[in-house]
Amino acid sequence: MKKILTISSNEEVMDTVKNALQKFERYFNGEFLWFTPQIINYVNYELPEIKILDYTSEDTDCDTILSTINADPWLHYGGIIAVCETRGKKQTLEELKDSNILCVLTLEEFKQNFERLLKLILANQQFIFHRGMQNDFAGEESGSFSFDNDLLDIHFYSSFLISYLYNTNKISSVDRFNLQIALSELLNNALEHGNLEISYEEKSKWMEENGEIVSLIEQKRHDPKFSNRKIGISYILNQDFCSFTISDDGNGFDWRKYTQKQAEESTELHGRGIQLSGEMVGTLSYNDKGNKVTLKIKSQKNSSNNIPGVMRTFETVTFKDREVICRENEPTNDLYFIVAGKYAVYSGRKLVSVLTPNDMFIGEMAFLLNDRRSATILASGNCRLIKIPKIDFLDMIRKNPHYGIFLSKMLAQRLFNQTHKTIELQKLINEEKNKCL
Repeated sequence: MKKILTISSNEEVMDTVKNALQKFERYFNGEFLWFTPQIINYVNYELPEIKILDYTSEDTDCDTILSTINADPWLHYGGIIAVCETRGKKQTLEELKDSNILCVLTLEEFKQNFERLLKLILANQQFIFHRGMQNDFAGEESGSFSFDNDLLDIHFYSSFLISYLYNTNKISSVDRFNLQIALSELLNNALEHGNLEISYEEKSKWMEENGEIVSLIEQKRHDPKFSNRKIGISYILNQDFCSFTISDDGNGFDWRKYTQKQAEESTELHGRGIQLSGEMVGTLSYNDKGNKVTLKIKSQKNSSNNIPGVMRTFETVTFKDREVICRENEPTNDLYFIVAGKYAVYSGRKLVSVLTPNDMFIGEMAFLLNDRRSATILASGNCRLIKIPKIDFLDMIRKNPHYGIFLSKMLAQRLFNQTHKTIELQKLINEEKNKCL
């Protein structure tokens, strides 16, 4: 069961959450707090998966809470739903492009859409509830989504996909920013110019008269001509690249006109989204019709985005290819945080595993059990680690108790994964035995 922490003193927000949770009581457990120090303490100890951060609550320092979460990568888990009073505040929060914020809603939008958000979260929990632990990225991940002409869906899907890629070390912080801009631009194009057939001239006129485009989108998407059209996202994630294909059910457009480099910079209210997106990512390509676009960005390899600031004060050590980090039965219990590289794990001269930054630590068993090393670890290529003496890490846990909780959860997840792999292997062995009988 996942925890939902509602950070609010606003009765409307709390009632909305309580009513929705009654329908999802099998999946979510709610907690309601508004006092800032108590909230920070709760977040550190309980590690709630979803945080509802209500900026309409004057009693709560939401900026401090958001900064606390952002300062510690180990709290980057699940996501934040931000609630605010006005569209102006909503725009300000969206412009932060915070990787932990799944979506920003006005109070009225939150009341209307929170239950639907819970359904989206449940349907996509493999992306939202992750720690980057034991993430096997040696193969390839692929999948697809389809959704209605809704700005909320666009912001939700783009946010959780980018958060997933960043927090599982598949893209760098620079690429996270670039991809967020490109993905948002192309999804908005699919909605506005694709499915809703809003022309450049129509959008320009509306924005000049109204200063925004949201009301035109709301008007158009309820038109029977457009209401059944869908937007699709398919993705391929592997060691070399992350690829996204966005499609719409519109009539397409002359994409060549907008992808050609213009001699003069545009001074219009809009219209440079395609060119900007192409500059932000490595590859951008359309189908002939113009209602499907694919963007690619290089995958980050064997490097961690999630180094807690408190660990940066310890010694960083480097190893060359095939150098020994530790030997089996060696009486040492220092802990190593993986910054970059791959590490071969040998037990009795047999390769049993390969560790990457997604595994986060080397040497946690000897650290926890105060025992000798259970395996020999060799560097594979050029590698970088942060070496943390046991006494210093124990002091870190005293000051930051969630570090100990996090380490325990990580080991439990590793045990679960290993048990699952053992069960699957045994099934295969039994199937082969049955074939031979």
